Amino acid sequence: MDETTAEPTGVRRTKVERTSDREVVVTRWFDAPAAIVFEAWSNPELFRRWWVPKSMGMTLQACEMDVRTGGSYRLDFGGGAEFFGRYIEVTPTSRIVWSNEEDGEDGSVTTVTFEESEGRTLVVVSEVYPSKAALDAAGTGAAEAMEETFAQLDELLAASN
Repeated sequence: MDETTAEPTGVRRTKVERTSDREVVVTRWFDAPAAIVFEAWSNPELFRRWWVPKSMGMTLQACEMDVRTGGSYRLDFGGGAEFFGRYIEVTPTSRIVWSNEEDGEDGSVTTVTFEESEGRTLVVVSEVYPSKAALDAAGTGAAEAMEETFAQLDELLAASN
């Protein structure tokens, strides 16, 4: 079964794949309409409830998100751990593209797409780095942590139904 084929309701499979020397792609189906899943990615109050893997023991101390084309974001974990960038493209309910600027010129560009089918949503997260060396340095740990964050997103979506 490939990413474009809907998995049966209730199946939870997060697929992490290094698709090239510069790109990592994560795919996952959610049992909710695209508008609701998009809201969880674009509303700071909802985003902060699921984004950080609980197993990491970190707290998102500040979550500033102006989710619109040209807007910016800043996620502050305290102790100098901060992620920030700008939204390059935002198409409500279907696509969010942002820069990851905390790594300077080695920063990646993240694209998240939301594709609805029969009330479920396929989320595809693509992380493209400027070079193979930049991806090698970053590794795929953050992408692999998405399995836990996506499980937390499942909990949030189930609570909202």
